[in-house]
Amino acid sequence: MDVTWLGHGCFRLRGKSASVVTDPYPPTLGPKLAKLEANLVTVSHQHQNHCYLQAVGKEPYVVDGPGEYEAAGVHVIGVPTFHDNDSGATYGRNTVYVIEVDDVRVCHLGDLGHKLGDDALETISNLDVLLVPVGGGTSLDAARAAEVVRQVEPRYVVPMHYALPAVKKELAPVERFLKEMGAEGTEPLARLSLQASSGEMETKVVVLDART
Repeated sequence: MDVTWLGHGCFRLRGKSASVVTDPYPPTLGPKLAKLEANLVTVSHQHQNHCYLQAVGKEPYVVDGPGEYEAAGVHVIGVPTFHDNDSGATYGRNTVYVIEVDDVRVCHLGDLGHKLGDDALETISNLDVLLVPVGGGTSLDAARAAEVVRQVEPRYVVPMHYALPAVKKELAPVERFLKEMGAEGTEPLARLSLQASSGEMETKVVVLDART
C-alpha cells in the first residue's frame, strides 16, 4: 500500500484494488490539487480546507463522521474527537479515522486539537501509519503532536498540516516537530510504501513531499 501526501491534510492511500483520499481541499488554499479519483473519501470536519469533495471524481463513498464503515474492501472506523483542547467549545468537533487498506492500518487525525483519551486509544492502536497535524494554529502544535505520537506508538508517523510555500495559511514549519521527535535532517520521500507487519517496531518519522 502506498501513502502519498497531496498537501495540508490530504493524502491518497492506494492499495491493490482500492484507493482512499482524506480531507480534500479547495483551490483557495493555495496549492493546485489535481483531479483525483478514489473509492472512498474521509472528511474529518466541515471546514472548507478539509471537505472539498469536488476535487474527487469517480463518485466515491464519503465518510464524514464517527462510526464504522466499509466500501470497496476498505474498512474505516471514525472516532469522535475535538478540534480544540476545550471539548469543542472553540472550533467544534473532529473525527479521527482508522483506515484499513490491504491489512495496513492508517490513522488520519484530521485537525485534532488535544491528547487522546483512553476510549479513543482503544480503537487507535496497532497502527502501521499515523498521519498527524504538527503546524499548530487550530490543531496540534509540534510539542502536543509529539505527545500524541508517544501515546499511539505507530510504526511510522507522517507529519501534515504545516507550513508550505504554496499554502495560504499561517502554520509552523515541520522542523519544529522533527526536533521534538529527535528526527532533525529527515529527508523527504515521494511516497511511503509498506505492507502489514505483525512485529513491533520503533516509531520512525517519515516526511513526505507534497505531491500537489
